[in-house]
Amino acid sequence: VQLQASGGGLVQAGGSLRLSCAASGRTSSSYVMGWFRRAPGKEREFVAGITRRGSNTYYADSVKGRFAISRENALSVVYLQMNSLKPEDTAVYFCAFRLAGVLTDQPQNYNYWGRGTLVTVSS
Repeated sequence: VQLQASGGGLVQAGGSLRLSCAASGRTSSSYVMGWFRRAPGKEREFVAGITRRGSNTYYADSVKGRFAISRENALSVVYLQMNSLKPEDTAVYFCAFRLAGVLTDQPQNYNYWGRGTLVTVSS
């Protein structure tokens, strides 16, 4: 499975960005996808996740109400709509793919990772 994330960039505080992650290769029928981020000097943290059919989503408390994860299964694409961005959202954002299992915020449970896209929020 290959993951390609895109959509990062520079935005002012209060602005919006939409990240995309396209999965290709031998995807399973029940995969879960998630977004993680790593801010400068900090460890990787969970941002949001979504089940295959999009029926369940899960967000970190720090982004609830501002970010929205969605997916388009026909294209094997997952989106992360980020609104009301704050400088503390500045990070490299990674999409991750879990072949099977429940939605989780634990990075060790994800099987494949994209290369990341940089989001910079200026104050």
